[in-house]
Amino acid sequence: MGNSLKVMLVDDEVTILEGFKRLFDWKAYGCEIVCEAYDGVMAVNLAKTYKPDIIIMDINIPVMSGLDALRMIRSHNENCACIIVSGYDEFEYCREALRLQITDYILKPVDFREFGKVIDAVKLKLIREKQPAAEEKDNKPVFQLAAYLQQHLSEDITLQSLADEFHMNPSYISQLFKNELGMKYHDYLTRLRIDKAKTLLAATGKSICEISGEAGFHDYRVFTKVFKSMEGESPSAYRNRFL
Repeated sequence: MGNSLKVMLVDDEVTILEGFKRLFDWKAYGCEIVCEAYDGVMAVNLAKTYKPDIIIMDINIPVMSGLDALRMIRSHNENCACIIVSGYDEFEYCREALRLQITDYILKPVDFREFGKVIDAVKLKLIREKQPAAEEKDNKPVFQLAAYLQQHLSEDITLQSLADEFHMNPSYISQLFKNELGMKYHDYLTRLRIDKAKTLLAATGKSICEISGEAGFHDYRVFTKVFKSMEGESPSAYRNRFL
């Protein structure tokens, strides 16, 4: 993705803004803070000017609520990733946030060690969302492969089966993922699966066992173990945050 990703911070509490600026190494994650807003209207205006890739926004801000501001920002910058920060652990907010296709939802006080994982996931999401545009431009094979993975997550997709499907050499595919997306094929697939599981856990009433299968983990215990190692909590603990 070449240049740094542009980040906009939105919060009416200066201490929170300062925390985001000082306690997280943005440069190390390929990001830079381009602007800060203290209320919803200011956020909408600055987003038009700076066109941020990532917006980190408190829901509870003055003049216009965070969700209303995001709705307006989305209308002229639909590809930006939005991370909601809130002191309110309320399901209504989460549900509304999911409808707006919020990338992640984090609670105050922010754990900056965990925050790095959120930013990594956001970068991955931005890469995926740029796929359709990139496909039109130069039809890169890696984007076709990634799109195929997204559509077949519940199936047992091995590097070999993907290679057979696309009539490519497995080691060539492996190299493509490393070179184009900066990660190993298996790591990319696992990230996709965990992201899908997170959405299902937060937004549906399906059992964890069902979700495990839909996300492509056919052994429930393996799913729980992988989820915990990537997200720092079990699937049920993650779901409880939305109940």
